[in-house]
Amino acid sequence: MRAVYLRPWRIDVSRSPGVPRLVSAAGLARTAADALNVVGAPSPASIALILSDDRELARLNAEHMGEDGPTDVLSFPLLPPSAFPPHEGQRSEQSTARPIEPAYQHPARHRRHLGDIVISAERAVAQADQGRGGQTGDITWSPSDELRLLVIHGVLHICGWDHAEPGERDAMRALERKVMGRG
Repeated sequence: MRAVYLRPWRIDVSRSPGVPRLVSAAGLARTAADALNVVGAPSPASIALILSDDRELARLNAEHMGEDGPTDVLSFPLLPPSAFPPHEGQRSEQSTARPIEPAYQHPARHRRHLGDIVISAERAVAQADQGRGGQTGDITWSPSDELRLLVIHGVLHICGWDHAEPGERDAMRALERKVMGRG
């Protein structure tokens, strides 16, 4: 694991064995920090990025979401959506994704952990190679761009964003493009 400090954030980046290095840990941390800054996440705080493969994401997807097969990114928020500024992409009350309630809250002067994001680098490469990237399934770009987008997508979920409803989805996609520098 590599801890990258980009005030007021600490981004912990881990790679499972055999996961390709598409983007440096520092580059992934900068992408995560950009997304955290844009959404106005409470700070100082930390977030974890875990890069893995389809096998691990399939296991986690079944265990936590009740879905079969791999997915590209899973987010495990530790704070409720109300801990973040209100926004158009706010997770609706009917959403099945619920934050895990932390066992304790850090005092305000200490860094709190916002949550963990697990990404399948294998899925990022496949989606980019097949021209199915961009969370819309129709963008052709490099695997490194797809991985950066998945980091942003995961951070937005950690921060209470969702895409279950059309308005939420449109707001989330617009913010993803903005953070990627394409919007």
